[in-house]
Amino acid sequence: MQYDFNGKRCAVLGLGVSNLPLIDFLLDRGARVSARDQKPVDETDGRIAAWRARGVEFVCGECYLDGIDADFVFRSPGIRPDTLQIADAVKRGAVLTSEMELFFALCPAKIFAVTGSDGKTTTTTLTYKLLEAEAEKEGKGRRVFVGGNIGTPLLPRLGEMRDDDFAVVELSSFQLMTMQKSAWGAAITNISPNHLNWHTDMDEYTRAKYNIYGDDTQRIVLNADNPLTAALINTGRAEKIVFSLDKHPDAFGGDVKIYEEDGYICVNGEKVLNTADIKIPGRFNVANYMCAIGMTLGLVSPETITALAKSFGGVEHRNEFVREIGGVRYYNSSIDSSPSRTMAALSAYPKKPVLICGGRDKHVPFDGLAKAILTEAKALVLTGEAKDQILTAVKNAEGYTPAFPILIRENFADAVEAARSLASPGDIILLSPACTSFDAFKNFEERGKTFKSIVNSFAD
Repeated sequence: MQYDFNGKRCAVLGLGVSNLPLIDFLLDRGARVSARDQKPVDETDGRIAAWRARGVEFVCGECYLDGIDADFVFRSPGIRPDTLQIADAVKRGAVLTSEMELFFALCPAKIFAVTGSDGKTTTTTLTYKLLEAEAEKEGKGRRVFVGGNIGTPLLPRLGEMRDDDFAVVELSSFQLMTMQKSAWGAAITNISPNHLNWHTDMDEYTRAKYNIYGDDTQRIVLNADNPLTAALINTGRAEKIVFSLDKHPDAFGGDVKIYEEDGYICVNGEKVLNTADIKIPGRFNVANYMCAIGMTLGLVSPETITALAKSFGGVEHRNEFVREIGGVRYYNSSIDSSPSRTMAALSAYPKKPVLICGGRDKHVPFDGLAKAILTEAKALVLTGEAKDQILTAVKNAEGYTPAFPILIRENFADAVEAARSLASPGDIILLSPACTSFDAFKNFEERGKTFKSIVNSFAD
């Protein structure tokens, strides 16, 4: 698709982090912009007056989607594309697109895109850091950019990018719902039930994830241990790089096979990384390294991979060590907004942790999590809207006895204090909610920062 915005009416739906820079991008190209959001704009923000002076119309409130009359409609990821008002605008001739789709269409750099239910942010970060470290070693001036769902809009940086640069993007299922363009390299870390409070069903969620893999994709990295990602191994023309934590390489297909043997991550028989050198805990992070190695295959040396593994301490809010107090170690994994993420987090530690869990559920069953809690947690503290659902699942799970310690607290700070009361020297306290944060916080970052603030306020 060719984009010519001069004189065109552009409706920007949702004024979140990614869409705010989009307004300037469109205005600079002669567009007539209407900015729409359910919440009122912050009139103290100097950008609002500046945009009004440039002709931007603001439509806010419950009816913010009504009466869309535009040539282009830019959907925020959190707004379903089949919303009635959007569908009506498309029927009238509007082109439905998004900030990320526009970036894909205009980006001159080689794009590496990562999605998945779990591990996509760590894998995106690893891919970025590997490419960046290798570019620095080469000394040829190649730059590596990172953004997307990881929190940084890349559209404003298009002017800096050249065709020999790399752009690494994390993509959510929301962003992928209507994606028309393909990345050069794509990866799906895994697919498990998630966001079923937004997607109509698991099939729609899966199809959105699959949308990362298009006709122009030259390399696709897939997880052989996950049935939904393994289903793509024999599809399309792209080079298939397939990884597995558990399977012998003879047991799965693909053009390139990445697996573990004798304590090493191997690529088609070549030892690439000693897993003992990986600083961040958890078997799932070995899988994340496999995926990132697959994405950067042929572009990064084993020496660069080992150097990063030894130094990289992880991404904030993902099994992040906070502090040790009185012999008790505190870990923040606020990103864990689904049962599968919390189950993975529980398996990362050498000792059973005291688990803090709860928040707003995503209409995903807690049965599997309940079993994992009873076998892999020392005790459980529940808080948030879903606390009763999780409690019921635990009490109904095989192996439950009333002797298993469970405390319930309405207030988040009280929940952290309760976990502290259950821990003894040598124990681990883990915040891994298995739910979204939206019952009490703006996002998982705010929840994680609040947890860290509470823990750091404890006296030694």
